Amino acid sequence: MKLLLLALLAAAGSAVAQPIKIGELNSYKVFPAFLEPYKKGFELAIEEINAKGGINGRKLEIVSRDDGGTPGDAVRVAEELISREKADVLMGTFASNVGLAVANLAAQRKVVFLAAEPLTDKIVWENGNAYTFRLRPSTYMQVAMLVPEAAKLKKKRWAIVYPNYEYGQSATESFKKLLKAVQPDVEFVAEQASPLGKIDAGAVVQALADAKPDAIFSSLFAADLQKFVREGNTRGLFADRSVFNLLGGEPEYLDPLKDETPEGWWVTGYPWSDIKTLEHTHFRQAYEKRWNDYPRVGSVVGYTAVYAIAEGLRKAGSTDPQKLSAALAGLQMESPFGRITWRAIDHQSTMGAYVGQLAKKDGRGVMVNWHYADGARYQPSDAEIRKLRKD
Repeated sequence: MKLLLLALLAAAGSAVAQPIKIGELNSYKVFPAFLEPYKKGFELAIEEINAKGGINGRKLEIVSRDDGGTPGDAVRVAEELISREKADVLMGTFASNVGLAVANLAAQRKVVFLAAEPLTDKIVWENGNAYTFRLRPSTYMQVAMLVPEAAKLKKKRWAIVYPNYEYGQSATESFKKLLKAVQPDVEFVAEQASPLGKIDAGAVVQALADAKPDAIFSSLFAADLQKFVREGNTRGLFADRSVFNLLGGEPEYLDPLKDETPEGWWVTGYPWSDIKTLEHTHFRQAYEKRWNDYPRVGSVVGYTAVYAIAEGLRKAGSTDPQKLSAALAGLQMESPFGRITWRAIDHQSTMGAYVGQLAKKDGRGVMVNWHYADGARYQPSDAEIRKLRKD
């Protein structure tokens, strides 16, 4: 009897000590510029949390997989993480269409999914569900951060260029709606939608130039943005024209432009070297010490995503998906960008972004005239969100 009791106690102790598994999936091969720093960010967070004893004595463990950058592959990978790896919670994804597919699976399988990067509004609104939470400011939020600056210019004729998938479509729709609301006489004289990663930059630039717009709104990023900038500089598209670009100030996409950086563009981004807040300084120093490299937006996203899961687990006192979902809804926590809240109404975090203009310094692109736009200030009304949410 004594031996049996000892065996049961040993088994119980072993069970308590089992790590909490985070099943992480992302498009590492497709978007390495963002996701390599993102991985460094979440690895730093895991190391810090586990060094302090983990969550109630249980270490955090990340099981990471490449999702192939397609919705079908991502769903298959997520299912493997849940069924085979016994992940307690899912985290990650990059492209909006991929994030939406995994969010749908999370609702079906009743497992919490923290969408770290996808920017589509649908993931927390039309397609929102009880188990999905999104960290980064959405397309609507980031567009809303830029529109006040666009409206100040009182430009009447606008052209738009965007990657032709959920993120770009959503950004374009939000820009038209929000600018029209504050400037009713605005005209949209040209619109160029390019396949993601396959922009025909020469043709796009020429089409925009032919429309003779007063200003341009772009949601291009990564290689598409580089090609667009190069062709636009060569053909004089940006001369004497105001340009606004979502994400254009993020180091992942700004750094490769180097001395081709177009000056004066209004962008959302991350002027990492100039942010002096205590929260960011602590994060930056820890990140640089660990990786001997400077942080990018991806670094902040990966780091904060893991800490959000950790804070949710502590509050829930359990890995039970329903308890964890309830704990994350309304959760307040610190981040490298300051204090954020996970809104209970739509599971969107209030993490903001930096808004400013592009300039060149020492042969590279930088952000100037910037300010931090708190995500809590750039949301639709609760009444509007209730109409959008279906759950």
